[in-house]
Amino acid sequence: MKIGFIGLGNMATAMIGGIIKEGIVKPGDILGSSKTEETLQKAVDAFGICGMERNAFVAGEADILILAVKPQMYEGVIREIQQDIKPSGLIVSIAPGRTIAWLQSVLEDEKGERKLTRCMPNTPAMVGEGCTGVCFSESMTEDEKDLILKVLNSFGKAMEVPESLMDVVVGVSGSSPAYVFLFIEAMADAAVADGMPRKLAYEFAAQAVYGSAKMMLETGLHPGQLKDMVCSPGGTTIEAIRVLEEKGLRSSIIEAQRACVKKSKKM
Repeated sequence: MKIGFIGLGNMATAMIGGIIKEGIVKPGDILGSSKTEETLQKAVDAFGICGMERNAFVAGEADILILAVKPQMYEGVIREIQQDIKPSGLIVSIAPGRTIAWLQSVLEDEKGERKLTRCMPNTPAMVGEGCTGVCFSESMTEDEKDLILKVLNSFGKAMEVPESLMDVVVGVSGSSPAYVFLFIEAMADAAVADGMPRKLAYEFAAQAVYGSAKMMLETGLHPGQLKDMVCSPGGTTIEAIRVLEEKGLRSSIIEAQRACVKKSKKM
């Protein structure tokens, strides 16, 4: 089996790293092309993949073809490669706002309906902790779905959702690492203001967020219940929570995330 990547940016290389680490295929069975020679060579040197000069070469050999270019480039790239894609090839899109129906309409040719996967990974895939929402075209078989999920689970956790929720996935998962990084930075800034060295402040803040997320996932407890476990009567934590509520933390997060979803739907 050969896996092809058109586009070798941060997300593509994060996926490649996981695929190789989990032994899904050997490095030489991963094909890649890029807009620039520099980016292509960087991926070849880092992972030992097979670099291709043209997108069409990747499309012609890949059993699984992953389109990892910017959304605005999708139509042009698809028009370029659609006659070269294997009839049995499985096509994976990671672009926000590009529906399966849209992809089918652009790919439509004499070879008929394509087998498509639409997914939204996030940047923690770079450290093997990605979260990916996935939906499939009706033509995909269960075995083909399992194969795609195996690939996507190699760099984190992949979950199938209805396509109607894919824009919501963008808000709650695809873009949300940026919200979390902003939160960590603000926590560290406060610690620095109270005298802690910045490097140490980042370590404390990041580990607290990491440990809290792991605690919720592993205990299965409701986040409100876990919050209450930290808030002693008349203590320091409930005073901090009072200020966060006063400043509208929850409302800010909800409104920001909904704005993200709205933007995704318009792309």
